[in-house]
Order: sequence, then structure tokens, then C-alpha cells
Amino acid sequence: MNLGKYSIGLGDRFGLEGIAQLRALQKAETRGTRITPVWNKSNREHTIIGTTPSDTRRAADEAVWACRWDGPYFVDADHIGLNTVDRFISASDFFTVDVAESIGKSVTSSSTSAFLAAMSRFKGTIRIPGVATPLKVDNDLLMDVAQKYLFAVEEAGRVYRYIAERKKTFVPEISVDEASTPQTPAELFFILGAISLEGIPIQTIAPKFTGDFLKGVDYVGTVEMFKQEFEEDLAVIAFAVDTFKLPTSLKLSVHTGSDKFSLYPIMHKAIKRANTGLHLKTAGTTWLEEVIGLASSGGDGLRLVKQLYAAAFKRYDELCRPYSTVIHIDRDRLPAPEEVESWTASEYVGALRHKPSSVRFNRNFRQLIHVSFKIAAEMGDRYMNLLNDCRDEIESNVTTNIFARHIQPLFLGTAADGENEVTTSGHARKETM
Repeated sequence: MNLGKYSIGLGDRFGLEGIAQLRALQKAETRGTRITPVWNKSNREHTIIGTTPSDTRRAADEAVWACRWDGPYFVDADHIGLNTVDRFISASDFFTVDVAESIGKSVTSSSTSAFLAAMSRFKGTIRIPGVATPLKVDNDLLMDVAQKYLFAVEEAGRVYRYIAERKKTFVPEISVDEASTPQTPAELFFILGAISLEGIPIQTIAPKFTGDFLKGVDYVGTVEMFKQEFEEDLAVIAFAVDTFKLPTSLKLSVHTGSDKFSLYPIMHKAIKRANTGLHLKTAGTTWLEEVIGLASSGGDGLRLVKQLYAAAFKRYDELCRPYSTVIHIDRDRLPAPEEVESWTASEYVGALRHKPSSVRFNRNFRQLIHVSFKIAAEMGDRYMNLLNDCRDEIESNVTTNIFARHIQPLFLGTAADGENEVTTSGHARKETM
């Protein structure tokens, strides 16, 4: 299955925002850019909310029908492995194979020998156009890649073949973004070589980058370092496609990619210069726009989201533990629930909406709300009914967020209402409120 040049992962925790999300992509089409929607939801999210992959498929199909979307679209089995893939097979046609737990595991001597033999032809110096430093390849480098990543790639192969035995067509993605350190150009090149040996027709690959990709907030790290890694990863992928006869549609995937305002102009210039595609996974940013829509509606909506925050504040450890590697919350900078209870609608929205230039914006508050969708799920009909009651306000926020803050700067190359703020030191802005 062909994913298309540009694609975007659209998280929709409660399955009601597909139409609003598609409207953002339709706005991009009117400006000459087609972006393929991929609705992604992980096994963990399904478990927390009490939904199934079939619910995600149904919501996607209904949104596509309602919007008369005539392009391709996909439903992603997000971050699956052999132990979770079964429930996704019938409903999904995009599979993000997460091999994080397999990185660094011991591989058999026969597998190592086969990998070393297959890659021995690259010993010496490899010059990849777009990569500043030539790759120095020797047996030690190849052995190091095998020890770090070969078992993980073999596990991806096992998952891929398991799915392929049960489903004729689908998009496979491999995620190595949860490795302990970013992959070097040499590591990424030989990971792709190992993927080719496994016979996986990979469409997207998600590597790890330097810096912190945190839920719902901007990139924290050195922007110039990210720029170099991103551009070199694009170059390595292009070179590996030709070298290992991988699918020509193979492209880079950026996980936890929503709200990375300081990086979008860099990414846009790089993919345009290289004339290549990109997949961006946005996940929970739409859930936050639901909360913003409820708050801005006032009345019952505002009361509910104040209660949601009070419960989240009380259950901080429980909610944050599963996301400990992708949130950095300074608890001392979280407002007390009593303070939030006194907020007006505009004060609540100002603290939550991701506008780094705003004096009210509180990145700690936003991150805690980001991981608190479990509480909304526990509210049941009360939450779902309010989503319907406040539909116009919520849909306006969802569409604006996806189009103006994500699609415009990343895929269209136009400014996103002053959201792209980078300090002169080349570090992504850190909001301290």
C-alpha cells in the first residue's frame, strides 16, 4: 500500500474529531498539498479508554464519508508487538512495529555471522551525499550494530511476517525512537540493511533524535543538532533505498511530533530540498483541543475541565508513570486546584493552549492534562455528552490546531501565527511558567 509523500498521524482519543481533523487536511489540499491521514491509537490508549481498534476504524470511515475525502487514509496499530498485534489485524492497515524492548538483546551467532557476511562489502569508507563525515566501516562497527539492533530487526521481521500471513496489504513502520541514544548515520544505514535482509517492505522508519520530544510541548534541545541529524537521516534513507533495494516510498517518521514548533521550519526546508516525504505522528494534541474547547465554552464545560485537573493533580503519580520518559513536569510550577477553580474560561485556555509567547501558558499544566485522558474516560457519558454539546467550539479548535500550527509550518512552509520561537542561542524555547 502506498502511503503517499506526506502523511500525518492523527490521534483521536475519543473518536469524535475525525471530521474536524480531515477539514484541516482539506484546507491543505486547497493550497495544493495532499497529506494522507493516519488515525493512530495504541493498545494502551484503547485499554485506558475502553475502546477497540474497530472503534477507531469505524470513526475513520465515518469521517471520510462525511467529508467526502477521496484520497487514501489509514488506521494505525500504534506501537504493537507480537503480544498485542492480534486485536488490530482486522481493523488496521498501518502497523507501527515497536522494537524498543528488543534493542540490545542478544542475537544468535548464526544471525550475527550472516549479517556480518552480508555487510562485509561495505568495509572501508562510504561517502553518502548529504552526510558531512564519511562512514568508516570495519568489523567492530558492524558487530556493534549487530549487538544493539539485530535482534530488534529480527523481531520486527517476525511481527511483519505474522501480520502478512493474515493480511494481504498494509503499511509497515519500524520504530527505533525509544533507543537509549540517537542512531548515528552508520547505525541507521546498517539498520536499514538488516531490515532489507529480513525482507520487510518498510514504508516509514522512526529513528531517535538528540533532545527531548515531550508530549504536547515544543522540542527541548539544541535545534542545530536536530537539524544536522534530521538532514543526515534523510540522506541515509535515500542512499539506503538505492543500496538495499528498499521501497522507493520509504520515508522518515517523527514520533511525538506534535507541537514541535521550533523544528517545523527546519524540517520543511529539509524535505523540500531533498524532495522527499515525511510522516508526522501527532497523537494527543487533539485531546488537548477538546479540553480547550470545553473550557472556552464556559458553563458545564469549564466546570468539568476544572474537576478533571483537580483529579489529575491528586492522581499525579498514577497518570504520569506510564509516560515518564516523554514528560518533564516541574510539580512546583503546577497551579493548585484551588487556584484553577477560580480561573475564568480565558485563564484556563491561556494556561493550556500551546502558545509559547503567551505569559499565561504553562507547559507543566499542559503536560499533566495531556496524560489525564483516563479521567475523562472515567467520566463516561458526562464527558461524551459535553463533547457533543460543545461541538462547534471544539471542532474549530481541532481544525485550527492541526492546520495552522502543524500543517502550515511543516508541510506548506508558512508561518503559524508566531508559534515558531527559537532563541538566538539555537536552543528551542523553554517555557518556565
